[in-house]
Amino acid sequence: MRPETRERVLAAMAELGYSPNHAARALRVGSFGVIGVIAHQLNRTGESRTIEAVVEAAGREQYSISLVDVETPSTADVSAAVHRLTHQSIDGLMIIRAEDGTPPTLALPPGLPVVVSDSRFVGHHPVVSTDHRGGARLAVEHLLVLGHRTVHHLAGPADSGSSRVRAEAWRHALRAAGREVPPVLRGDWSPESGYAVGRKVAGDPDVTAVFAANDEMAVGLMAAFADAGVAVPGDVSVVGFDDVALAGFLRPALTTVRQDFTVIGLNLVDLLVRQIRGEGSLDDEHLLVPAQLVIRSSTASPAPHRRP
Repeated sequence: MRPETRERVLAAMAELGYSPNHAARALRVGSFGVIGVIAHQLNRTGESRTIEAVVEAAGREQYSISLVDVETPSTADVSAAVHRLTHQSIDGLMIIRAEDGTPPTLALPPGLPVVVSDSRFVGHHPVVSTDHRGGARLAVEHLLVLGHRTVHHLAGPADSGSSRVRAEAWRHALRAAGREVPPVLRGDWSPESGYAVGRKVAGDPDVTAVFAANDEMAVGLMAAFADAGVAVPGDVSVVGFDDVALAGFLRPALTTVRQDFTVIGLNLVDLLVRQIRGEGSLDDEHLLVPAQLVIRSSTASPAPHRRP
């Protein structure tokens, strides 16, 4: 329509308090313009930064987001969230992390476009995921090259898929190098859990290098070392995972594995929108986003008094 006509229509809409009827729009054009997103623990770096990128990319494609933050990553909670979203008129579904869910156990409506940020769904739905194995391997190899006899691992929760993958890659990297695999140190992603572990191992002379499964636990670990008089990296080298915004401003600045959450979010939206627009089945698509080691000042060769 002509610009002046459009302005008169918009003015009338504002005066009458009119808002578009999305159900009617869907009947006319076959789309609600809404993407459903299921996530867990939005306070976590990976989830929050991925969703931030998803919202931005979806907006450019003229889609809004309907977000459900499930209480637990259990199959029951994720399935309930799927049921809730599919009754809210969505065009497609994005699952940031299913954790306990697997293709046989997670019931998804047939015909609904779906994309998942979880590699266990490869071959069942399009997947975008970080190369957790490659990133963990880079962290371990960096510490071994510096001269550390072995690398201790501060892992995330045992029920987390990304935590399990990073721990498996840590073990494999040590075994491939013919090094001892020490017992796993366990946290819950929080800096408090990293601090608690740090207090326990600060006095252990065998601990000269720690790979933490995320930056928050690495920060807690380094705080505990500082309180115990253990120097980083003079006594113990520390590597994190994620590359949070503050990582480069810590003292010492944190060596870490960078996940490109922006690329992950953009690709999740792209794969989902392509399905919504009828490009056919993309179930075999698996985009593995490379992780990058960012070397800063929290790692160094082991001190002579702590060398084996």
